[in-house]
Amino acid sequence: MLQIQYIRENREKVLEGLKIRNFKNPELIAQAILVDEERRKLQTETETIKSEANNLARRIGEHFKKGEKDQAEALKLETRLLKDKEKDIDTKLSELTVSIHDILVQIPNIPYSLVKQGKSAEDNEEVFTSGPASSGTFAPHWEVAAKHKLIDFEAGNKITGSGFPLYCNGGAKLQRALINFFLDEAVKAGFSEYQTPLLVNEESAYGTGQLPDKEGQMYHVTADNLYLIPTAEVPLTNIFRDVILKAEELPLKITAYSSCFRREAGSYGSDVRGLNRLHQFDKVEIVIVAHPDHSYNTLEMMVAHVKSLIEKLELPFRILRLCGGDMGFTSAMTYDFEVFAPGQSRWLEVSSVSNFETFQANRLKLRFRNEETKKTQLAHTLNGSALALPRIVAAILENHQTPEGIRIPAALVPYTGFEILK
Repeated sequence: MLQIQYIRENREKVLEGLKIRNFKNPELIAQAILVDEERRKLQTETETIKSEANNLARRIGEHFKKGEKDQAEALKLETRLLKDKEKDIDTKLSELTVSIHDILVQIPNIPYSLVKQGKSAEDNEEVFTSGPASSGTFAPHWEVAAKHKLIDFEAGNKITGSGFPLYCNGGAKLQRALINFFLDEAVKAGFSEYQTPLLVNEESAYGTGQLPDKEGQMYHVTADNLYLIPTAEVPLTNIFRDVILKAEELPLKITAYSSCFRREAGSYGSDVRGLNRLHQFDKVEIVIVAHPDHSYNTLEMMVAHVKSLIEKLELPFRILRLCGGDMGFTSAMTYDFEVFAPGQSRWLEVSSVSNFETFQANRLKLRFRNEETKKTQLAHTLNGSALALPRIVAAILENHQTPEGIRIPAALVPYTGFEILK
């Protein structure tokens, strides 16, 4: 969430950023400033009333000392009237504070300077490609999975519903191998490993920007008012909600594997077949809390980490810098990683790596203290998938087909215990 002070002081910059995003409600900026002006005016009035009340209290004491009871009682009446007025203003202030908040939660983050204007994925910038995509004839992963009995989509559909695959035999082992490989690589890169809850409360979902859930993508356990996590980013980042860190602790790097749950409401068509789009899937997430001065260097480091993972899996891939119209609500800049799936002749997104700057930290009240100045300021938060498993599995099954079976990338063999998936 943007800070109202930042919006006031950078109105034109904010409007320009929203234009890059193709934000359809820029009038919210003017509304937020107007409501805040009214709030500040009432706040000044409250301070004046408190000053007058303190002055009256002093005068009342002086009258009592002199035995001037009538004058003291008259001033007491004035004090009561002032307190009633202050109470009315406090009520209005509370209402205005809620109004400002309700406006601010509708305003997305402001894009970083490198983010270009665009309306959709077609306008994203390709900043890296690993080389030519695989050539030849390849079967799509759902046919490979059926042939080798790796994934039972029908059984998953019977047990739960579509979008909940059942991994079995070599498919289950491949999943486990990938999870361990991704976690070990993250730990080698300096990330501390956590195991998080799969359900979070409303405050946690709000803190990282999943609530308000305008698209209805979260699974809600209504009886307990808890939410199934769409990514481990949510519990990981909320570890630091309402926390003041020391500047020397930054950057703070953490990682976790978790199952993830997304309703994917409104997703239909051929792009959802097989592992392309699921309601439940596994993912290793990396999260960093960084100093604002260094967060974009940190972002590039995270990009390099994800890049190394895909290279070790020997998959053709590309990196895109998202345009304003394709970025998530909370992000200031995002890189997407896509692997090529030759069995489908299409690119599949396997990771998004984002810098949120202070957008999440403001909601979370996540700050750090400069030990020299003793002042606190909002930290920057970043996260990325490192990596999401379903489309990585799809890409492995489609890219590494041989007459003997599916070839396991060399880096993964110590985790699978076999070189060919038959």
